[in-house]
Amino acid sequence: MKFWETPWCAGTPRMPALVRAGVAIAAQGETVREEISVQLPSGVRSFDFSLRPIRGSDGEIVALVPEAVDITERRLAEESLRQSQKLEAMGQLTGGVAHDFNNLLTPIIGSLDMLIRSGVGSERERRLINGGMKSAERAQTLVQRLLAFSRRQPLQIDSVDVSSLIAGMAELLASTLGPRIKMIVESARDLPAAKADPHQLEMAILNLGVNARDAMPDGGTLRIGVDTEAVDIGHPTALPPGTYIRVSVADTGVGMDPVTARRAIEPFFSTKGIGQGTGLGLSMVHGLAAQLGGALTIHSLPGQGTTIELWLRVSGQAAPIARKGVGAKQPSRCLGTVLLVDDEELVRMSTAHMLVELGFVVAEASSAEEALRIVEGDAKIDVLITDHLMPGMTGVDLAHATRQLRPGVPVLVISGFAEMDGIAPDLPRLTKPFRQTDLAVTLEGLRAP
Repeated sequence: MKFWETPWCAGTPRMPALVRAGVAIAAQGETVREEISVQLPSGVRSFDFSLRPIRGSDGEIVALVPEAVDITERRLAEESLRQSQKLEAMGQLTGGVAHDFNNLLTPIIGSLDMLIRSGVGSERERRLINGGMKSAERAQTLVQRLLAFSRRQPLQIDSVDVSSLIAGMAELLASTLGPRIKMIVESARDLPAAKADPHQLEMAILNLGVNARDAMPDGGTLRIGVDTEAVDIGHPTALPPGTYIRVSVADTGVGMDPVTARRAIEPFFSTKGIGQGTGLGLSMVHGLAAQLGGALTIHSLPGQGTTIELWLRVSGQAAPIARKGVGAKQPSRCLGTVLLVDDEELVRMSTAHMLVELGFVVAEASSAEEALRIVEGDAKIDVLITDHLMPGMTGVDLAHATRQLRPGVPVLVISGFAEMDGIAPDLPRLTKPFRQTDLAVTLEGLRAP
């Protein structure tokens, strides 16, 4: 049997012709080296293939020596690295765009919120204002998904009772799924708290529920489970060994083939029709899981449904008891003086209006350096509210300097997104965009004992 007639060679398209050409070249005394892909019973494998001529004592070619080194794993690792680099570049781009868009949305949502609460205009004008707010909120949701994909959303990580969180979402999930889908929630007893941002976790579970609903156009069953599982070395999540909270969302829908399942977490990839999805829902959940130090796994087969598992780290502390928030009521007395710092004039103006309505006297600064000069002086300051990303000194740097100069002054950092490195976990943050009620609740928390 000739070399190119062997089963592994003859079973691969174009391989016999390539080998025959290589033999002809090697027979002329040249070493042939090619990277080839071979169809084997176990699948396609990549090889670094060479064909080297051997000469006898008289200088004539007496043999051709083939050598093949399996480089499949190396090629897969290189491809994985390229994909990671591509996603990281996209994450940096989308994170920057989302941050700028949050700065635009903050005065829009803040101003519309104040107009709605004041009840200005005719009935038709109020409908237009409400419509504008709904559109702004949809834009806010899209930005949050972009930030989650880019892993640059500012998280307020806390100890979260996941079972209670999902139970509190049951009515919302049921109305979102519709009457043709049966929802079953199963939670193990005595579960430890998870390390998570409760608001972002709610968004993630809601996104998974919407995806499951769209995968069951003729109805079906959605099963949400919460339990713990030990992760060992070699686990599909690739997480460090330990015990994790597992949130599983399983549907009985159309399912996905392996290729689609692998691409499901890619940003803007969607199997839905045009205009029916952004392709960011699952990538948002994946980005959130990674940012929380957890993982996301997908199990799916065509016609057999899909199970998405969200793995969260266990918290060493019990989940806090929810405290009733405060509303944005008109004040009857002055609540103190706020030093407000933001380089965006529209954001600063909108936030200042909210604070004045809440009962604060507002002193404004357009940079951290300007604010620091005020802090170093003898002006009265009861609360410092600062943006984080500003030219020159950042808001976090200003917060640290203020705590040293005026230890008793509460500090609140407002951010569209913020890298977690170098930010103290005890530094309160409020995410852009926000309403007056969000600001009021956060400030009440700063003053609470």
